[in-house]
Amino acid sequence: MRKITIVLILLVSLALLAGLKLKADAVGRYQVPGSSIIYIPSGKALKYVTFGYNTLMADLVYLWAIQYFSDQTIWERFDYLDHIFSIVAELDPQYLDPYEIGALIAIYDAKNLDLALKIIDRGIENNPTQWILPLQAGHFAQMLAENYEVAQKYYKKTMEIEGAPDIAQRLYANATFRISDYKTAWQNWLEIYETATDERVIKIASNHLYRIKAAMDFETLQAAIELYKNRYGRPPEELQKLVSEGIITAVPKDLDGEDYIYAPETEVITTRISPWKR
Repeated sequence: MRKITIVLILLVSLALLAGLKLKADAVGRYQVPGSSIIYIPSGKALKYVTFGYNTLMADLVYLWAIQYFSDQTIWERFDYLDHIFSIVAELDPQYLDPYEIGALIAIYDAKNLDLALKIIDRGIENNPTQWILPLQAGHFAQMLAENYEVAQKYYKKTMEIEGAPDIAQRLYANATFRISDYKTAWQNWLEIYETATDERVIKIASNHLYRIKAAMDFETLQAAIELYKNRYGRPPEELQKLVSEGIITAVPKDLDGEDYIYAPETEVITTRISPWKR
């Protein structure tokens, strides 16, 4: 009897919410921006009318949100994206899908990386053992915004969570290279190379090490060329001149022991082969 009463109360509550929605939808959006969601209270307030059925209410709000944010006629809908998905998080903090989908809507539809990361950060705080959330955040930052410093931070968080996939370390190492932290990138890719058992991963790590060594060597050689130019007013005709003039002790070679290609007319130094075609 008690269960039936609770269910009836829940249904009445939902009916009242639906009635409020109809009334709100009747108000022209041109008159009241966001009028279609003004009836939604906070998650904490909703808990008082669900009588313990918080997860059910979270499902209902989440499903409604998918429909709402898919309606392109509601021009102001993204102004309330964080509010709506924060409600779901308050009702059911361990419900992972809304964090992921809310962030996807923020990044792909609203074109707002900061908002996407805010939604995911809320999920990480509530679910610190779920590696999928920081991995998704790192992907957004790296692939869609090319913000490698932010990506590196999230990939590192992913690596620290038990059960995280091995690719997280490779993504972290690549992001580290992208911010020109060659020493750390080298250490990470070397560890991957030495511990990997998959031949494909070993080859990938080897190619990255090749690229990192070349980048470090290029920095050394470019600095030496600048010293030579300051001394003689022109770039060296060949890299060996840097040695004969005592600027460097030896011309470095690539990871395969091959010479780099130097064009004195442009001062550009390149490898003989692309890292990905070795």
